[in-house]
Amino acid sequence: MLDPQDLYVWDPKGLAVVDVALAQESAGLVMLYHFDGYIDAGETGEQIIGRMLDTLPNQLVARFDHDRLVDYRARRPLLTFRRDRWTAYETPSIEVRLVQDATGAPFLVLSGPEPDVEWERFAAAVRQIVERLGVRLSVNFHGIPMGVPHTRPVGLTPHGSRTDLMPGYRSPFDEAQVPGSAEALLEYRLMEAGHDTLGVAAHVPHYVARSPYPDAALTVLEAVTAATGLVLPGVAHALRSEARRTQTEIDRQIREGDEELVSLVQGLEHQYDAVAGAETRGSLVAEPVDLPSADELGREFERFLAEREGDV
Repeated sequence: MLDPQDLYVWDPKGLAVVDVALAQESAGLVMLYHFDGYIDAGETGEQIIGRMLDTLPNQLVARFDHDRLVDYRARRPLLTFRRDRWTAYETPSIEVRLVQDATGAPFLVLSGPEPDVEWERFAAAVRQIVERLGVRLSVNFHGIPMGVPHTRPVGLTPHGSRTDLMPGYRSPFDEAQVPGSAEALLEYRLMEAGHDTLGVAAHVPHYVARSPYPDAALTVLEAVTAATGLVLPGVAHALRSEARRTQTEIDRQIREGDEELVSLVQGLEHQYDAVAGAETRGSLVAEPVDLPSADELGREFERFLAEREGDV
């Protein structure tokens, strides 16, 4: 493997600020990370990262060489054309930034497009950064589409070496093989190296998985702040307001839908309640429920929304 350090450069000013912060935070810093491009149902991770970087004080600490990591033909960056010339280019950026929470406590955020190539080298580079910056816990998060109703609390699946930081949650899975991601590989390699990691996956109703679902982002944020001690009331308040508006709109669309659509959503509610009741009774076997498949529900809801758009 080529030298991982060639994949990134430090920002001298940002690095100096981190060193000052480390002198005050003897236990080490928390690093939150999320990459665009892989499964993120409801834009769960994207909403959290976007809100934090848009509203909280932050500065660059390290920047990765996006020209070596991003496949431009797979995810073409946008250029702006005005009248007779190109006027702007949205340069991809994979960066580590130092952020301050509401109390002024520092933490790190690693974000940007998911690397398309050199995952192992990228993971080794992030490990170098974690060790240089004294990271005590690395936390990632995203949304996964699940057969759950939007009318029930958002479920979470914790993973990593520090799932004890999320008591009361457990994985619904025993064993599964899924397509890999740079985010997951990074968690795996950091654990191998003895670093503490925590991953949080939100269960997003699959019939809204392609749109922003603030309920999932808010639930993940609350779990992350509880696990890390970070104080992010402004981010939480913004997501809570968006969540109320989104739930109201989803409920309105379902009320105006046909009976078949309503029965499909009700079927998911019955399944959710049956499983929850079985867990309360200490049994993992719920009463059988006649439910639609995920594909059936997704197609029905997409058809309903398409018909509404056609009426506009």
